[in-house]
Amino acid sequence: MFAMMNDLIRAAAQQRFAVLAINCFNLETTRAAIQAAEQQRAPLILNVYQGHSAHFPPPVAVPLVRALAADATVPVALALDHGKAFPLIGQAFRAGFTGLMIDASSEPLAENIRQTAQVVKMAHTAGVCVEGELGHIADAPTYELADAAVKMTQVADVLPFVEQTGIDLLAVSVGTAHGLYPAGVQPKIDFQRLQELHAVSPLPLALHGGSGTPAGDLRRVSQFGVAKINVGAAVFDAGKHALQQAMKQHPHAELADLLGLMESACREVVAEYLSWSGSAGKA
Repeated sequence: MFAMMNDLIRAAAQQRFAVLAINCFNLETTRAAIQAAEQQRAPLILNVYQGHSAHFPPPVAVPLVRALAADATVPVALALDHGKAFPLIGQAFRAGFTGLMIDASSEPLAENIRQTAQVVKMAHTAGVCVEGELGHIADAPTYELADAAVKMTQVADVLPFVEQTGIDLLAVSVGTAHGLYPAGVQPKIDFQRLQELHAVSPLPLALHGGSGTPAGDLRRVSQFGVAKINVGAAVFDAGKHALQQAMKQHPHAELADLLGLMESACREVVAEYLSWSGSAGKA
């Protein structure tokens, strides 16, 4: 069923597990995530990253997700990921997304608060979940622990941000990064920082950059207030690799068959991350 994101986050926070938010940008990646969630009996959030919105615009994404969610046996929410452009955020809201992320984290705190509060004012008229971000998520391809540490969320900023914006969910930076890490590199979550953020935040937390994060760390984060884990790069990489291998081995295969292989590879990775998030069996 098509679900409100706030309902999924609230349940995850109360039961101390993390809902997985999987990036998708077409039929195959969307269906792969939903089928994996059904296999694992897990609630699911589908993320549409702002950078993919030209390929998968809100007026297209919503009816597709709604159609698949209507037949699904688990709750499925739809959220805008790292929204920075206000026209796109408004379009996603009007189209029927049940979650909106406003990412003004690169701005000074006061401006981040101002922009985030604007989105909250609009979204809460329809009960739409708003996620804001404090700190800045590092980039995995150039990951260095020292750089990630500099970008981490400052504990002192949490209460002013939460109280002055009215958000529902707080994305924090605690050592993970977006994208794929170089061979042999793994992120290091600062659990001390995460514990301090959880202690001061009255809201559930979101962890971005789940791809490549050790399974043991992903299993632990819900103990420190994390109710949502974002995963995208690992799923896309699996699908891309499956396509590349299939085209080498079966150069004359039909495109539909190739896309089916890509979808299957994506589904397997989503199922794996679902098992690590603690959400399996929670739907």
